[in-house]
Amino acid sequence: MILWMKTEEMALGELLERLRTVTQSIDDIMQLDSSPLHAADITPDLKKQFAFLSGGRGDNGSPIIVFPEFPAFGEITDREFHNVLTYLTSVPSLSSTGVGFILVIDRRQDRWAAVKGTLLRIAGSFPGNLQLVLVLRPTTLLQRTLSDILFKFNKDEFKMKVPVIMLSSITELHSYIDRTQLTQELGGTQEYCHEKWISHRTAIEGFALMVKKTAQTLQSFGTELAETELPNETQATTILLSTHTTKKDKMKEDLLVALGQGSRLLESINEPVVRDPDHNMNQDELENMATVQRLLSQLDETERAFDEFWVRHQTKLEQCLQLRHFEHNYREVRALLDQVSEKLATFSEVGISPAHADHIFCELTTYEERVSEVLDKALALAREGDELIQNSHYAEDSIQPKCSELRAVSEDVSSNLTAKKDHLLKARELHHCLERASKWCDDGIYLLASQPVDKCQSHEGAELALQELERYLDNAGQNRLTDLSTIWTDYEAVLNQQLRDQVEKVFQKQGSMQEMFDKRRVSLKKLAAKQTRPVQPVAPRPEAFIKSPLSSPAHRAQQEKNCSEGNSGNCEKGNGQLQDGDSNSRHASLSEEEENLAVLRRHVMNELLETERAYVEELLCVLQGYASEMDNPAMAHLIPAPLQNKKEVLFGNMPEIYHFHKRTFLRELEQYTDCPELVGRCFLERMTDLEIYEKYCHNKPRSESLWRQCSDCAFFQECQKKLEHKLGLDSYLLKPVQRITKYQLLLKEMLKYSKTCEGADDLQQALTSILGILKAVNDSMHLIAITGYEGNMSELGKLLMQGSFSVWTEHKKGHAKVKDLARFKPMQRHLFLHEKALLFCKRREENGEGYEKAPSYSFKHSLNMSAVGITENAKGDNKKFEIWCNSREEVYIVQAPTAEVKTTWVNEIRKVLTTQLEACREASQQRAPDQVFQFPPVSSGSVNLSPFKSGQKSFKKGEEKKAEPCSPDANSSSSPKPTGKGSPTSPDHKTKRQSDPTPFGFKGWNKASLSLDASEEHDGYSSAEDPLNSDPEDDNGKKLCAGKYTVMADYEKGGAQELSVKSGDMVQLIKEGDDGQWFVRNLSTTKEGWIAAANLITLIGKSQSCQSLTSSEGSGSGNLSTSSSCSETYTSFSDIKP
Repeated sequence: MILWMKTEEMALGELLERLRTVTQSIDDIMQLDSSPLHAADITPDLKKQFAFLSGGRGDNGSPIIVFPEFPAFGEITDREFHNVLTYLTSVPSLSSTGVGFILVIDRRQDRWAAVKGTLLRIAGSFPGNLQLVLVLRPTTLLQRTLSDILFKFNKDEFKMKVPVIMLSSITELHSYIDRTQLTQELGGTQEYCHEKWISHRTAIEGFALMVKKTAQTLQSFGTELAETELPNETQATTILLSTHTTKKDKMKEDLLVALGQGSRLLESINEPVVRDPDHNMNQDELENMATVQRLLSQLDETERAFDEFWVRHQTKLEQCLQLRHFEHNYREVRALLDQVSEKLATFSEVGISPAHADHIFCELTTYEERVSEVLDKALALAREGDELIQNSHYAEDSIQPKCSELRAVSEDVSSNLTAKKDHLLKARELHHCLERASKWCDDGIYLLASQPVDKCQSHEGAELALQELERYLDNAGQNRLTDLSTIWTDYEAVLNQQLRDQVEKVFQKQGSMQEMFDKRRVSLKKLAAKQTRPVQPVAPRPEAFIKSPLSSPAHRAQQEKNCSEGNSGNCEKGNGQLQDGDSNSRHASLSEEEENLAVLRRHVMNELLETERAYVEELLCVLQGYASEMDNPAMAHLIPAPLQNKKEVLFGNMPEIYHFHKRTFLRELEQYTDCPELVGRCFLERMTDLEIYEKYCHNKPRSESLWRQCSDCAFFQECQKKLEHKLGLDSYLLKPVQRITKYQLLLKEMLKYSKTCEGADDLQQALTSILGILKAVNDSMHLIAITGYEGNMSELGKLLMQGSFSVWTEHKKGHAKVKDLARFKPMQRHLFLHEKALLFCKRREENGEGYEKAPSYSFKHSLNMSAVGITENAKGDNKKFEIWCNSREEVYIVQAPTAEVKTTWVNEIRKVLTTQLEACREASQQRAPDQVFQFPPVSSGSVNLSPFKSGQKSFKKGEEKKAEPCSPDANSSSSPKPTGKGSPTSPDHKTKRQSDPTPFGFKGWNKASLSLDASEEHDGYSSAEDPLNSDPEDDNGKKLCAGKYTVMADYEKGGAQELSVKSGDMVQLIKEGDDGQWFVRNLSTTKEGWIAAANLITLIGKSQSCQSLTSSEGSGSGNLSTSSSCSETYTSFSDIKP
C-alpha cells in the first residue's frame, strides 16, 4: 500500500510537471508574457488596416510592416495606434523581431502633413525595434517639393535612431526590398488578404488558449484524482470509479475537440499550397503553420501525459474496488464458516436409538452439501485473492493474511465435518448392533414362546425343538454381542452414559435370553433322552377275572370314588412322581410364558413410542416446512390466489395436535416404558384431549379440496424440494387420521398380551374409548355430508348410530290400508339415529378421490323420537323391524344388512325410548306427586305368547279396548346376548328395581284413554302401552310361575352369579328373588344361577309349556296379550288420547 502511494505521488508529479511545461511552451509560442493582446480583442482596430504585416521580409529577415494609403490616419486614436502596432510587433518570432522591423509608409496620394504626422506617431510610440523606415512621399509636384524641403528642416523632430528614406517611386522601393516580399499595391508579387490574416491569427490564438486551458484543466483534474481518498465501501468505490471515469471521458472529449480544431486550422493555413502546389508561402504563413504544429504537438503531449496518469489512477480505483469486493466476500464467507462451525458443533449427540442416529446422520449428510458449498466459496475466494496478488495489487499486505486464514478455517471445518461423520457412523454402527442384538434376543424369546409345549413332550417333538434352538444359536452371527470390554474399547469415542446403559441393558437381555435358551435346551435334552419304559407282560391269575368284573363301569366308578375318598395310597404311589414332574413342568411353562408375554408387551410399547416420536417429528416438519412458509414474504409470490389466507383450512388444528403430542402425550407415554401393561391409564387420562382429532377430521374434506385445487402450484413444489420429501403434502396431512387409527391397533395388541396383568381393565376401557372416538368421527363425517336439512342438527341431540338400510313404507288412511307404489321395490335409505329424531336420507354417488370420494346424503324425511314406536320383527324376517307412528298410520319397514345390525339398532332405539319415558315420568311426578296412576285392570288368565297373533285386541264400537302391552322383555335394556362388561346394553342385576306408582307419568288414566283410534293431538313420548320402564313385579303384580320350560334362544351370563343357557335347554324356575330375578336350574347341564325375569320372558316366550302370568291383585278380568320376543311392539303416546 505504501509503495502504491509512492507510485501514485510520482505519477501525479510527473503529470503536473509535463503539463506545466506545455503551458509554458504555449506562453512562449504566443509571446503572452510580452504582449497580452489578442487579435480577438482588437479585431475592429485591425480591420481598419492602417497598418499590417504583409508577411514580407527584408534582406536580413526583418519583418515588414506596411502603412498603406489611409486618408483618415489622422483620426486614428493613440490607443488604437498603440494596440495595433503592439500586436503587430508581437506576431513575428522573437528571432525576427530581434533584427528590427522595416516600415514601409505609402503616402503617395497624401500631403506632407500626413507624412509628417505618421512619422511623428511612429517615432513617439513604436513598440519594437526599427531597422529602416521607407516613405513613399506624395507624388504631386507641390507636395513632393514640400516634402523634400520640409523633411530636411524637420528631420530632427522625428528623433528616430534609424534612417528614414524618402522614396519618390515604387522603383526606388524595390531597390531596398525585393519585389517578392512586397504586396501587389507596392509593385510586388506577394498575395495578401487582410481578412484572412485576421481570421488565421484569431484562430491560432484561440487554439493556443484552448490548448493552454485544457492543460490547466488536466492539471487540476489530476490533482483532484490524486488527492481523492479511497472509500472503504464497495458501493462508494463503485460510484467514485464511475464519477472519475465520466470526468475523464469529458476531458478526452475536450482534447478531441481541440485536436480537431487545430487540425482544421492547419488545413486552412495550408490551403493555398493544396490548391496550388507552386504557391510559395510567405514567412508569416510559415510561422503560423509552425505555431499550429507546435500547439498540436503540445496538445498531444498533454493527452499522452494524462492518459498515462489515468491508467494508473484507474488501475488504483479498480484494484480498490476489487479489494472492497474481496473484503465484503471475505466477511460473508467468514460468517458462513463460523455459522457452519457452530452448526457442526450441534451434531454432538450420538442418538438414543437407531432411528434417531440415522436421523441425525441424515441431517448431517444433508447439511454436508451446505458445508461443501461454503467451503467451495471460501477456497474460490482464496484463489481470487491469490490472483489479485499475482496481478500486483497494491493491497497485497492486506489480502495475503485473509487468504491464509480462509484456507486454515476451511481445513478446520472440513476436518471437523469428517470427524463428525466418522463419529456418527460409529454411533450408528453401535446402535444398529444393539438393535440387531435386541431383536435377536426378542426373536429368540418369541421362538421359545412359540414352541408348543404339548408337542415337546414327545421324543421327536423335543428333538425338533432342540434342533430349532441350536440352529437359532448357530445362526446368531453378528447379531450377538461380544464381551463388554471389546465394546468399551471399540466404541469408546461415542459412548456416553445413556449409550453405556443401553449396551449394558442389551447385554443383560442377551444374557437372560441365553440363560432361558440354556434352560430350555436342558429340558428338551432330558425329554429327548427319556426312554419309553418297556411293558413286561404278566399273566393274570384266573380268579382275578372271577372276582373283579373289570369291564363293569360301576366297578371303575367305585375305584375312582375310593381313590378320591382317601384310599389313595396306591394311587399316590403310582402317580405321585408323575404329578410332581407335571407340576414343575407347568410352573416352568407358566414362568416362560409370562416372560414371553412381557417381551411382546415391550415390543408393542417400543413400537408405540417410536412411531409416536416419528409422528411428532413429521408434524413439526409439516408445520415448519409448509405452514410457516405460507407466512414467509419471500415465498408469497409462489402462493396462488386460492391458497392465500387459507392456512387454517389447509392444516386445520394440526398445530394444536402437535403441541399436545409434543408437550404432553409423548412425555407421559415415555413414563410407561418399564410398565407397558399400564399404558391404558395414560390413554384414559388423555381421552378428552384426543377428541381434538374430531375437529381435524371434520376439516379434512375442506383441506383435501383445497389441496387438490392447488397441489400443482410452485409453492408446494418448492417447499417439498427444500424438505427433500419424496411424498407430497397430502400424504402428511393424512398422518393425524392414520395416527388415531393406529392407537386402537396398538391397544388391541397390548391388551392381547396383558389379559392377566394389572392394567388389563384400563387397556380395555382405553380401547373402547378410542373406538368410540373413531365411531364419533366416522358418524360425524357422514353427518356433515347431509344436504337439504333446513333445521339445526345440533338441536337433534347426539348422533347415536348411522347406517344404510332397505326401507318400505305403508300408510293407513281411515280404515283403508294403502301401501306405496314402491312397496315391492325397497328404497335405499341411510338412517341417522339421534337422541330426539330419526333422519331418513338418500345416499348419493361417490365422486372424486380421497376425501372428495366421501358420500353425500340428501335429506328425505325425519321422525320425532317422542312419537315413534317399534316392532322388533316384521314379515317373519329376522333382519326386518318396523318403525311407526301416528297409530301405525305411518309404518316404515326397515331391513338391516344382517341380523346383528338389526339387533343393535333395535336395542339402541329401545334405549332412547326408555330414556324419554323416564324423563316424561319424572316430569309428571313433579307436577302431581300426590296423584297415582291407575293401570287398566287385566285378566288373571293365561297370556298368549304366540308370535303369529297380533299384540293388540280390538273391540266393537262403544266397548272398551283393553291395553295389550308387549313382552316385559322390553323393560330390560339388554339384548338376548349381553355385550359384556362395560356395554351400554348390559343389565345391572345387582341393583334392585323400585316400582313406580305412576309408571307412565300420566294422571287420570282410564280405559277410554287406551283407544288405538285416538286422535294425534298428543305429541308426547312414544310407547305408552309398553311398560318399557317397569319390572315384572311393577306391572300390576304380574309374575312368572315356577315350573319347567324350554329355552328358545341363547343367553350369555353378564355376571358371576348369573346362568348361561342355550337354545333347546330345559330349565326349571325354582324361586323368585327380591331384585326381580329368578333362581334357575339348567336341567341339561345341571348348573344353577340367576336370570332376570325380563330376560326369562324372552327366553321361554316361544316355549309350548310356558306358564301363565297372573296378577297379584287379581282385580279385573281380561287377557293381557303380548307379542313374543320376535314380534315385540312398542306403541306411542300419540296413540293414546289423554
